[in-house]
Amino acid sequence: MSAASPVIERGTAASRIAAIAVALIIALLAIAPQFLSAGAVDRMTALFIYVILAAMWNALAGFGGLVSVGQQVFFGLGAYFSIRLADAGFNPFVALFVSAIVVGAVSWPISLFMLRLRNGEFAIGMWVIAALTHLLVNLDRLVQGETGTSLISLNVYDASTRRVAIYWLALASMTALLAVLFGLLRGSTGAAIRAIRDNEDAAASVGVRVTGTKRLLFVLAAFGIGIAGALWLATSITFQPKTYFSVQWTAYMIFMVLVGGIGTFEGAILGALLFFLIETWFGGAGVWYLIGLGATALAFSLLLPRGLWGTLEERFGLRLLPVGYSVRIPVNATLTTGETASPAQTTTSREKA
Repeated sequence: MSAASPVIERGTAASRIAAIAVALIIALLAIAPQFLSAGAVDRMTALFIYVILAAMWNALAGFGGLVSVGQQVFFGLGAYFSIRLADAGFNPFVALFVSAIVVGAVSWPISLFMLRLRNGEFAIGMWVIAALTHLLVNLDRLVQGETGTSLISLNVYDASTRRVAIYWLALASMTALLAVLFGLLRGSTGAAIRAIRDNEDAAASVGVRVTGTKRLLFVLAAFGIGIAGALWLATSITFQPKTYFSVQWTAYMIFMVLVGGIGTFEGAILGALLFFLIETWFGGAGVWYLIGLGATALAFSLLLPRGLWGTLEERFGLRLLPVGYSVRIPVNATLTTGETASPAQTTTSREKA
C-alpha cells in the first residue's frame, strides 16, 4: 500500500485571488456614487444593509447554532435609539453609530437570561423579547405610538450630500463588520463557536468557555443589526415602530441565509445579493412577492439544504473566503487496491474548525 499524507489547508489559490478581488470591489464601490444615479445610490445602500443583516444572522445561527426569530428587536432599537439620541442633541450621523453601541450594551443584559435557553425556546424567547420591546417603545411620547416620528435633524443636509454620506457609512459599516466577523471566525474563538454549535456539552468538556463565547457572538450580532436599523432609518427618515419591529426583518434574514448557504461566510453575502435582485425585480408584485419568497425558501430547505454556496462548496470544493480548515488528499495518492484517487476524493467539502 502506498498513500500520500492528507494535507490540512486553509488558504487556496482561489481564496488569494478572491481576497484581491474583494479589495478591488470595495475600492470601486467607494467611488461608485460619482457615476450612479440617485436611485441607484439608494438601492446600493439597501444592498449593503441586507449584507449586514444576513451576515449577522448567519453568524448567530449558522456558525453559533443560536437560531432566533426575534432579531428585529435590535433592528428596531437601532432606529429608535438614533431618534432618541438625535432628539437629545447628537449630530444625526453620530447618533446612528452611538445607537448601535447602545444596542450592543442593551443586548448584554438580555443575553444573561436568553442564553440560558436552547433551541426552540431561545428562538421563541427572542420573538417575545421583540414583541415586548415594541410595546415599550410605543409608550414613548416622542414616538407617538404607531404614528411614529422622523429623524428630522437629517433634513438640514442637502439631499444629495446626505444620500452619498449614508451610502459611504453603509459601505464602511458592511466592510468593517464583515472584516471583524471574518477575523473572529478564523481565530480560536471561531473554532470555539463552531464547536459549541456542533455539541455544546462536548465543547464545554474540552475547556471551551461556552457562555462567554455565545455572549460575545450574541452581542456582536445585536450591534451589527443595530447599525443596520439605524442606517435604514437614515435612508427612510421616518420611524414607525410596527415597521421596524416587524418579524418580517428576521424573515428576510432567514431567507437570505437559507438561500445563500447557512454556515458559510460567502453564503450570507450571496444570499443578500440574490434577495436584493429579487426585491428589485419583483418587489412591486405585492403579496405575490412575499408568497414567492416563502415558496423559494421552502424549496431551498427541501432541495438544497446547504443553500447555493454550500452546494457549490460541497460539489466543487470551492472556497473563496475560508474561515476553517479543510483536508485535501493529493491527486496522486493511491488506495489500498492500488487505484489512484478520483478528483472527487481529493478534497473534503466541509470546512473543519
